[in-house]
Amino acid sequence: MKLRLFLYAAVTALLILGASALFLADRIERANLVSTLFSGAEQLEAFPRFHKIFPVTEMPPSPNPRPFARADVQVGLPERFTHKGQSFETLAFLELTDTAALLVLKDGVIIHEQYRATGGPDVQWLSMSVAKSFISALIGIAVKEGHIVSIEQPVTAYVPSLKGSAYEGVRIKDILQMSSGAAWDEDYNEPDSDINRFARIFALGGSMNQFAATLTRDTEPGTYNRYNSTDTQVLGMLLTEATKRTITDYMIEKLYHPMGAENIGYWLTDSENMEMAFAGLNLTARDYAKLGELYRNQGRLDGRQIVPAEWIAASVRADAPHLMPGENNPLSYYYPWGYGYQWWLPRADRSDYAAVGVYNQFIYVSPNSNMTIVKLSANSGYGAAPSGATDYEFETIDLMRAITDANR
Repeated sequence: MKLRLFLYAAVTALLILGASALFLADRIERANLVSTLFSGAEQLEAFPRFHKIFPVTEMPPSPNPRPFARADVQVGLPERFTHKGQSFETLAFLELTDTAALLVLKDGVIIHEQYRATGGPDVQWLSMSVAKSFISALIGIAVKEGHIVSIEQPVTAYVPSLKGSAYEGVRIKDILQMSSGAAWDEDYNEPDSDINRFARIFALGGSMNQFAATLTRDTEPGTYNRYNSTDTQVLGMLLTEATKRTITDYMIEKLYHPMGAENIGYWLTDSENMEMAFAGLNLTARDYAKLGELYRNQGRLDGRQIVPAEWIAASVRADAPHLMPGENNPLSYYYPWGYGYQWWLPRADRSDYAAVGVYNQFIYVSPNSNMTIVKLSANSGYGAAPSGATDYEFETIDLMRAITDANR
């Protein structure tokens, strides 16, 4: 009997040690991967594997997948494009920015599709901040369904855990427009910046929701455009509180399946199974393109209104001085681009808009050209130069404009 008890205790101890070792190994792998971001290290092997390394929730393909038609003859890309007077060779630029997928649609038809390095038609690629635009679409659907009465309401009417933080009393609309007033530092080169403190939770475990509640007020809400990834995480908190469902569950029913997703999708989560709303989506290039096409068609697909048309119109319009594009806008902190509801508005004189993620992830929509372009990348130079000279986001927008201009 004693021997049996001893053996049982020994086996139990070994199982606990093994589980602990596995737990630590997972954390070490995650920490090592996150620590290489914005360091100049190669990421082409990592970006299609995030959903295999970090905890995730899954979104199955739509029971009614909607593949895009393909043109009989694929069009070529412009040999060169210019940015601020500088000429770039297109293929060399795609190589320079570690492009894994480039997908071009005209009138809903694929006219150009190429994959490089570790990319592929069935490869789920990490969205980075492209995820923000999906969250915006879900908020719009939740408003239409009455889960959220109005975006003029304070977010704390739905998320009381944010009382006492920077978000207390802040309109939902101001959070959608990255104008919450919360203090924030999105400097990827500074180890103690807010974005890197946030990333450590992602790598080592913890609660993203609790992190959001630690932010303090810096500016008056609704007056200053400061790009803040926690604003989107707060929108994720709002969505779960208002709908009483997870982001994953709500997205499957209201967006992912209705838009005809062809492949399984993943959301990265924190230790408490909360989705990384600001950056943790993992989809294929074709399924990313489905959001762009849905927006280009005012939220309708096959006669069904999936995202409210009025929400899309408001989402891609800058409606206040601090949101307007312009190199010298003193009311905007981050980019010379304008901002809508989690969508970038590159120039006032064009109707194009984009979902943009670090390392050069793009869903670019050109309504005037009836085109959507997806670029998935692992630009190892991103964030490695303090000046942003190797980020190549402005250059990428000009490449996409060159593509649309060549195919009007």
